[in-house]
Amino acid sequence: MKAAFIRQTGTPDVIEYGDLPTPEPGPAEVLVKVGAVSVNPIDTYIRSGMIKVATSFPYIVGCDLAGTIERVGPQVTRFKVGDRVWGSNQSLFGRRGSFAEFAAVDEKWLYSTPAAMTHEQAAAGALTGITAHLGLFLNAGVKPGEVVFVNGGAGGVGSAVIPLAKAIGAKVIATVGNAEKKALCESWGADCVLDYHSATLDDEIKAFASANGGLQVWYETQVPTNLDRTVGLMSPRGRIIVMAGRNARPEFPNGAFYVKDLRLFGFAMFNATPDEQRVCADAINSLATRGGWQPLIGRTFKLSEAAAAHRLQEENTLQKQGTLAGKIVLIP
Repeated sequence: MKAAFIRQTGTPDVIEYGDLPTPEPGPAEVLVKVGAVSVNPIDTYIRSGMIKVATSFPYIVGCDLAGTIERVGPQVTRFKVGDRVWGSNQSLFGRRGSFAEFAAVDEKWLYSTPAAMTHEQAAAGALTGITAHLGLFLNAGVKPGEVVFVNGGAGGVGSAVIPLAKAIGAKVIATVGNAEKKALCESWGADCVLDYHSATLDDEIKAFASANGGLQVWYETQVPTNLDRTVGLMSPRGRIIVMAGRNARPEFPNGAFYVKDLRLFGFAMFNATPDEQRVCADAINSLATRGGWQPLIGRTFKLSEAAAAHRLQEENTLQKQGTLAGKIVLIP
C-alpha cells in the first residue's frame, strides 16, 4: 500500500510517500480502506519529535481517518465489511498512524459514519469534534441556557465547540480575526461574534454575558496568557477549560479564582477512554444526522502531498500566519 511515513523525526521534509506492507488486522481490529485523513497540530509535534512518540521506524503519521471496512478480525462485534467508519486516536501509544491507503484499527476507536457525512467531513471533524465535546460536557458540564465563550471560534476546536454547545441550547460568544470568519461562526449558530482585535473586546463580552445571565464557561483553545482577565470575566461558579500551551506558565490569580468558586479543567483528548470518546462520537453523529454538523475544510491535498500539508499546518499553528480557516484534509 501507499503511505506517508517518516524514518526519523524532523522537519516536514522527512515525510516520505511510498510503499509499505498492508497491515493485517488483529483479533479486535478492522482493516479500513482509508477515504480521507486530516492533519492536526499533534501530528506535526509527533513528526518533529517535540512529542516523543515516534520511536520505531518507518512510522506512519496521522491520528484521524474515515473510510470503509475491508476486513474484520474474529473478535469484532460492532462492525462488518462494507461499513463506513470514522475515528481518531491513531499513531499514539503504539497504535499505527492513519496516513495510508489502509489502516488496521481496533474497533473501540471507530464509529459509524452517518449517511449525511462524507469521508472528508468525518475525518475533518474527528479529533477536534471529540476534543470539543470532552471539554464542554465531560469536563465543564455545560447546561442549556448557559453562556459559553470560545476563544478562536473559527479554529479547529472552536468551530466544533459552537455547534455542539448550540445543540443543547447554550448561548455562544466567539472571537475571530476578520469578517469572513465572523460570518462562518454566525452560520454555525454563534450568538455573539466579536473581533479579538477590538480595543473594547472585554466590555463587549461583559455586555452580552450580563444580558444573558453571566459567563459560565470559558473554552480556551489558545495558549492561556492572561488568567487575571479570564477570571475577571467569569460568573460565580463558572468553569474554565484549557487544552493548549504545553510550556505555558501564566500567572494564576488565586484569590479572585477561589472567591468566585470557579473551577479549572485541563485535559488532553487522547487521555479519554474509548467509552468516554464514544459518547462524544454518538453526539456528533446525531448532530450530523440532523444537519447541524458540517466541519469546515480549509484545504485538500493528495496523500502524496503530506509534507506540504504539514508545512501549512505549522505555518498556522506555530507561526500564526492566519492563512488557513478549517481543517487540512488529505485523500489517498
